Amino acid sequence: MSRALSEFLAQRTQRLDSPQALGECLRALVHEQLANLPSAGSGHTLERWRCLASVAAHDLGLCKLYEGHTDALAIMAELKSAGAQSGGTWGMWAAEPPQARVTLSGPGNDVRLNGRKAWCSGAAVLSHALITAWDAQGRQQLVAVVLDQPGVTVTTEGWSAVGMAATGSVEVLFENAQVMTIGEPGDYLSRPGFWQGGIGIAACWYGACCSIAQRLAQSSRQREEPHALAHLGAVDTALFSASEVLQNAAHWIDQYPTANAQLLARRCRAVVEHAAQQVIEHVGRALGAGPYCKDAQFARLMADLPVFLRQSHAERDLATLGKLLATGSADVTTQPGTVSHADVAPMGSWSL
Repeated sequence: MSRALSEFLAQRTQRLDSPQALGECLRALVHEQLANLPSAGSGHTLERWRCLASVAAHDLGLCKLYEGHTDALAIMAELKSAGAQSGGTWGMWAAEPPQARVTLSGPGNDVRLNGRKAWCSGAAVLSHALITAWDAQGRQQLVAVVLDQPGVTVTTEGWSAVGMAATGSVEVLFENAQVMTIGEPGDYLSRPGFWQGGIGIAACWYGACCSIAQRLAQSSRQREEPHALAHLGAVDTALFSASEVLQNAAHWIDQYPTANAQLLARRCRAVVEHAAQQVIEHVGRALGAGPYCKDAQFARLMADLPVFLRQSHAERDLATLGKLLATGSADVTTQPGTVSHADVAPMGSWSL
C-alpha cells in the first residue's frame, strides 16, 4: 500500500494550496482505494504509519485531511459502526474549546446536533464528519454527520493561518442537524485506538521531517561543506531516533492491540516532536534562505510543520508524562523499551 501511495503522489504535480485542491486530491486517493489503511493493532501498524508518513512528506495539508479521513474509518471500524459511506470523504473533528461545544438532543433514531464546532479541517470540501458532542447527561458522544444537509453551515471564521492554511480548518455551525450516534457515550476516549491514533500523528510529523531533511542530504552530496555536514549529522541522529521509536511502538501495539497505550503515545510524540524541532533548526541553518524562497514544496513544509506540531501541547504533555511516571500511574515494566531490535525491521534511509 505505501509503495502504491508513493507512486500515486509522485504523479500529482498540482499545487495543493487551497481546500478545494486538497479535497480533490483526497477524493482521488479514496477513489483509487489508497485510503483503506490497515488498522493499528492489526499486525500491520507500521504499514499504516508508513502511509501517513508518505502523504506528509508530499504535503502536510493533504496529510491533515488524509489522516482525519483514515482515522474516522478506523474509529467506525473499531466501534463496529456501519456509518462509513463508500466513496465519501470524512473529517474527524474532536477539538473541545470551551467556547465551541456542540450538544445533542432527541430520541432514538432522531438525534439532532446544535452548536458551533471549531478547528474543522477540510469542512468546505468533505462529505461527512465524525464529531464529538455532548448529550443531555453531560457525556461525550461521538456522532456521524452528513455535511451537505440543511442545518450545517460552514463558516469562514476561526482560521487565519499561514502555515496549514489550505486545510481550511474553520468553524462549523449546526442547527438541528440530523446525526447518527457512533458507539456509546465515552467510547471515543476509552477505546485502545485513541492513543494508537495519537502515535499516527507523530508518524505524520516524521514523514514531513524526512522530506525536509532530503534537501540537506541532496545539497551535501553536491557540495561538501563542513558546517552543512555537521548539520546533516545532527539531522540523521534525530531522524534515526524517531524512526526507532516509531518502529518499536508499532511492534508493541501489534503485540498488545487492546492495551492502554497512553504512556507509549506520550513518549513517542515527545521524541518525534523533539526530532522535528531539530530538523527544522538544522536544515534551515544549513541551507539558508534559498529553498525557503525557490522550492515551493520545501517552503510549504517549513511553514506547515510548526503548526501541525502544535497538536502536541508542549510542556503540558511533558508534565502529564512526568506525572504518569512519578505517581506510578503507568506500569513502565509492561511498556515498550525492552523490545529487541532484532524483532524490528531495519530502518533504511530515513524511512519507517
